[in-house]
Amino acid sequence: MAHSGSRRDRGQAALEYLGFVPILILVALAGVQIGLIAYTAQQAGTAARAGARAASLDDSAQEGCARAVSDWLSVSCSAAEGADEVTVTATVTIPSIVPGWNFDPARKTATMPLDH
Repeated sequence: MAHSGSRRDRGQAALEYLGFVPILILVALAGVQIGLIAYTAQQAGTAARAGARAASLDDSAQEGCARAVSDWLSVSCSAAEGADEVTVTATVTIPSIVPGWNFDPARKTATMPLDH
């Protein structure tokens, strides 16, 4: 009888581990998502600086932004020119890998002096 009780205990332990697997997967996906958010914010800053530099040289801010980020990210830039400087705001869409989690886009701004 001692053997049959221990077999049932082993089966129950396997079921308990099986129930814990989805939680582990969700935690892993959340960790990857946090990394993706940080990467996207970094890319938005890079895009804003590149767009501002391009606009300060009388080039297209949007093209400068697009060249600076990874191809798989969606970026848009808007430039506002002042008397001596140009300010570019880059907006990068944060991709979601966890179903149901949606995020506001990452926005970063950079200002560069105009190169006259």
